[in-house]
Amino acid sequence: MSKEAPTIQGPNRRLWKEVSRWLLLVIVMLPCRIGFSQANPTELKAVFLFNFAQFVDWPPKAFPAVDSPLVIGVLGTDPFGKTLDDVLRNEKARNRRISLERYKRVSDIENCQILYISRSEQGHIDQILAALKGKPILTVAETEDFARTGGMIQFITDRRVHLRINLSAARSAGLSISAKMLQLAEVIQ
Repeated sequence: MSKEAPTIQGPNRRLWKEVSRWLLLVIVMLPCRIGFSQANPTELKAVFLFNFAQFVDWPPKAFPAVDSPLVIGVLGTDPFGKTLDDVLRNEKARNRRISLERYKRVSDIENCQILYISRSEQGHIDQILAALKGKPILTVAETEDFARTGGMIQFITDRRVHLRINLSAARSAGLSISAKMLQLAEVIQ
């Protein structure tokens, strides 16, 4: 005999959704071991890149071996400096060590699960996305209309950092993004 999970209804449902969003934000920010007193957008984006590894599932073929690290790559001019190195130092995600790689060209990428595409590559986004099409690589950038033109996650920065997620692009690459993460983002198809 199976028990159904209780559902929250009425006015408490809206309150629960709001509380769960805040809890998720706290969970997303907790793993960062760097004491950011007032995190700037670059620091927040570095933390987000780390946390994407916690909220995305890759198919087994995305990793060359069972013990391969989860690789976060930066393509083009690195806007993070040492911040991303500091965030990822000694971290693990999904029982895998996290490794950071920097690439000058998309053709340099051999094994990568999360790829941040720098603004320096803005004029080449279409070619980059075409070269990565069908590969299980979560593409992330902050260039205008990135998610609308086939990228998977776009950072949008005004006073805060927001996410725009192209769910169709992620699914076509065999990636599954957690519903918890999708709740915090603008999702487009």
